Amino acid sequence: MIEAYRLIDKLEREHSLSLLEYKTLIEAENDALRLYAANKAKEQATLIYGNSVYVRGLIEVGNYCRNDCFYCGIRKSNLNCDRYILAEEDILHCCKEGYELGFRTFVLQGGEGIYKKDFVTNVVQKIRSEYPDCAITLSLGEEDRDTFKAWFDAGANRYLLRHETASKNHYAKLHPKNMSFDHRMQCLKDLKEIGYQVGCGFMIGSPYQTSETLAMDLKFIETFKPDMCGIGPFISQKDTPFKDMTCGTLNQTLFLLSLIRLIQPNILLPATTALGTIDPQGREKGILAGANVVMPNLSPVSVRKKYALYDNKICTGEESAECKDCLSRRMDSIGYKIVTDRGDIKK
Repeated sequence: MIEAYRLIDKLEREHSLSLLEYKTLIEAENDALRLYAANKAKEQATLIYGNSVYVRGLIEVGNYCRNDCFYCGIRKSNLNCDRYILAEEDILHCCKEGYELGFRTFVLQGGEGIYKKDFVTNVVQKIRSEYPDCAITLSLGEEDRDTFKAWFDAGANRYLLRHETASKNHYAKLHPKNMSFDHRMQCLKDLKEIGYQVGCGFMIGSPYQTSETLAMDLKFIETFKPDMCGIGPFISQKDTPFKDMTCGTLNQTLFLLSLIRLIQPNILLPATTALGTIDPQGREKGILAGANVVMPNLSPVSVRKKYALYDNKICTGEESAECKDCLSRRMDSIGYKIVTDRGDIKK
């Protein structure tokens, strides 16, 4: 156990460990070690970002998807999914409402292949023209490099594309054969080369995950150096092949949040909705473990329950202003304050 504390000290100092050292840390996790890592991670985050927590206005633009990922509630084969897609005016209305509430980052997230290239280009151009002081984040899955470039040229600043796992073998167990690990990684590389601020991420406790695959995820974060990393516990969904699989845990997610902060002290690290779903204080605990971003939902209330990536998702009924105010109170209660500027990564 002394070795594990030594490794956390080394990670804080050098921001790098070997695969074996990451694996050793993951397997050594306990309450005391988790608290030790969290205190160091919180200190690192505070040195760079103070007690500010950045908010992103999340707009879930639709739940159609061309993919059939085994873990996801909006997978193509789920016939029980109540499908919807937002029109351009719906998206622009969400942005208008969000802007009036003080949001300066909009995140357009939806199933893969939900819109044609030109539709997204046009919407991004309109948001950029209307709100030149805002950051526009897209999270619309894998595309070809030309499409990513067109959206960037139209005014998108950031792109979120979870890598899901840094192990090719593990990736194959989570996805159908027509989905390619190599293409996913190529997309992340393309996005970075084009000039986006890039976010990746992975599930904690996903089926067939091991301490070794998690170690590979941490090594990938270390070497890829994303601007943002979204991690959250795997939560099963009743209409997927993984419906009976064991869910990820709060404690392991918090521990890995802390390790990621020590790997890359300036990273933008969300306390996700999934964390708040498995624990009523999950997002607060995420911030206290080193996270510094939350993402209130700006989607129309009428569609929020339909974007069911997993079961029992929280924040499906609150109005946007209520959602933001609730989060603000929650952050205040632990000594942090919501900041509604663009919240760019500090280099």
